[in-house]
Amino acid sequence: MEGTIDGFRYGVVTPVAAFSMACLGGALGLRCIVRTLLNGGSWKAGWLTLGAASIGCGIWTMHFIAMIGFQVEETRIGYHVGLTVLSLAVAVVVVGVGVFIVGYRGAGRGALSLAGAVTGIGVAAMHYLGMAALQLNGAIVYAPLTVALSVLIAVVAATAALWAAVTVRGFLTSLGASLVMGVAVSGMHYTAMAAVSVHVHGATSSWAGDSHTSLLLPMLIGPVIFLLMAGVVVMFDPLLVLGDGEWSRATPTGRDGTSQEAVDRPAVRRSWSG
Repeated sequence: MEGTIDGFRYGVVTPVAAFSMACLGGALGLRCIVRTLLNGGSWKAGWLTLGAASIGCGIWTMHFIAMIGFQVEETRIGYHVGLTVLSLAVAVVVVGVGVFIVGYRGAGRGALSLAGAVTGIGVAAMHYLGMAALQLNGAIVYAPLTVALSVLIAVVAATAALWAAVTVRGFLTSLGASLVMGVAVSGMHYTAMAAVSVHVHGATSSWAGDSHTSLLLPMLIGPVIFLLMAGVVVMFDPLLVLGDGEWSRATPTGRDGTSQEAVDRPAVRRSWSG
């Protein structure tokens, strides 16, 4: 029997909340990458890791907030805990690969294409791994062409986001890029969900999966708290907030006209190197 799918059980609440989390993760990630470009003396690996984790958590959180609004009228829906956690790890790791490629090799055509492909395919893998965590009294079937379109959207969105991360420097332009990234990630998700149909089994289900409220909501707390903490780090870093030009004008100068930031930078480098 064909199941009756409703992807917007709570109306616009879940799509808007999911989009907001994708934008937040994207904004934090892009600013962390920009931080490594504005100041060569910063701890590059640390900022790139924070950026990758922010983007990955934003994408994962976006997916599962959107899935709170997903229901099949003929059956309960639950989630496999291990696969759900694994999908988060996949999101962070594959985004990290792309971020580190462009962070260390720049936005050259080859590096950007490789990073975008790896990240996009990884984001799609996170989505479908998260879908594999679904437990219901039926079988999920995908439309192949729509699945292929969703993967293409993920690759294009990831490439555009990584390009913006290494070329867009200003604070407001980075916010604009994060909004575009949020639209792309949300578009990929709902395109992928359009490929879904459910064939419900006639017999009563015997699975023991967790429900939306007992699994998804508690599991979302950790990534959301992480994103908020990353936001605090960004807000308290003047270079991330002001940007390159504004930072240069705001930085005090010494008697010889050298900026204090330039004077202090060697000391910062020594402190990180031990």
